[in-house]
Amino acid sequence: MAQYLLQVAYTPEAWASMVENPQNRQELVRPAVESLGGRFLHSWMCFGDYDLVGIIDMPSNVDAAAFSIGVAAKGAIKAFKTTALLTMDESVQAMRRAQQVAYTPPQRAAAGIR
Repeated sequence: MAQYLLQVAYTPEAWASMVENPQNRQELVRPAVESLGGRFLHSWMCFGDYDLVGIIDMPSNVDAAAFSIGVAAKGAIKAFKTTALLTMDESVQAMRRAQQVAYTPPQRAAAGIR
């Protein structure tokens, strides 16, 4: 399974509901993750651009996207960012494979050629 970083910003209405009825969002969201075959590993409330960050394990990018879309569609979230995470071993593998990439970056035209 692949791990994903979630960054969530709640709407003012969602915050008002949570102030009125304090709740552990990880425990309430866990069934949604599990319904797609995933696991909710950790979450933290925070302040700044996002109100909550979390780490989930999901079977595929499609499942992670379905979770993000399903949660965002309910209207309590004003910003939802999902980032695929790589282990250090996966990163080293990617760096090694990058050696095989045949790519030519854009180049400026030679002087006088347009």
